[in-house]
Amino acid sequence: MNRVVHPIEEESYRRMRARLDTSHLPPLTRAVVERVVHSAADLEYAADLVTDEADLAAAHAALHAGAPVVVDVAMVAAGITRRETVCRLPDAGSAAGLTRSAHAVRLAYEQVGPGALWVIGNAPTALEELLTLDAAPALVIGLPVGFVGAVESKAALRASGLPAVSNVSEKGGSAVAAAALNALLYHPTSEETP
Repeated sequence: MNRVVHPIEEESYRRMRARLDTSHLPPLTRAVVERVVHSAADLEYAADLVTDEADLAAAHAALHAGAPVVVDVAMVAAGITRRETVCRLPDAGSAAGLTRSAHAVRLAYEQVGPGALWVIGNAPTALEELLTLDAAPALVIGLPVGFVGAVESKAALRASGLPAVSNVSEKGGSAVAAAALNALLYHPTSEETP
């Protein structure tokens, strides 16, 4: 993917790197950490994010091979500008014991099946529902934000053993979830490196 980086973004990364040393991180982890920190202008994400380089490498390969990308809300989709996404929230409804976000996850899984990359930046109940399915994801970017259920849903994701990007605190949101996916999307494949 040939991506032209604007001079403002270059300067922003330069300033961020002057304040945060990520040079010790493996390449994909570094890309994710830096893009998330950059998207939120929050250096604390460097210590808050939980990633695994092998999971990121497998997800990077799946993403560049065309695996579907599922998002929980339109705001996450809006942040992923170079890839089509699936968001079934407009089609979902709620019922007793089932939030609209959880129903949207069920609908999306029916549509895409196993092997997708799931990007959840808003609804802890979407992440909780995904964990009940046998979705066999390529990666779950689980960064829902909030004081109710966010920490617990991210802890459950890490405990599940699924390939994941998450964080420990209440922080998260659409922008950082999209940023984590974009880091993998923008990172060159072996065919693109000189």
